[in-house]
Amino acid sequence: MNQSALLRPDWTPATIALMILGFMVFWPLGLAMLAYIIFGDRLRGFKRDVNEATDGFFASCRRSTGRHRPHFSTGNVAFDDWRKAEIDRIEEERRKLDEMREEFDAYMRELRRAKDQEEFDRFMRDRKNAKRDDNGPVAEYQTP
Repeated sequence: MNQSALLRPDWTPATIALMILGFMVFWPLGLAMLAYIIFGDRLRGFKRDVNEATDGFFASCRRSTGRHRPHFSTGNVAFDDWRKAEIDRIEEERRKLDEMREEFDAYMRELRRAKDQEEFDRFMRDRKNAKRDDNGPVAEYQTP
């Protein structure tokens, strides 16, 4: 029998003993164990409901506090137009920076690949020269 079977929310000898021990040590512990015995089977559903409600609340907070709120208006049309133009300009700059970062990452990947290829070719050359010194058979390597 595992521990979870001993401490399931039911009137088992283990839970009764823990409840009595809890009342003897510190009465709120005994009361908490009594509540677990009586209402423990409802905890799983309660926890799931609380988690879903909390996730929904924070998701709505994230949606309402995006980068900009196009539905928000100050009442001044000129300012709102200027703000929208600035936000669009900043988003365009961000897109350009993201493209440049992607290009640089591709460049670095190609540079690493070329360096790795050079090191591998040097290794094969050194290995080939070492084998020739031993007068053993040499397998030729051809670069693609």
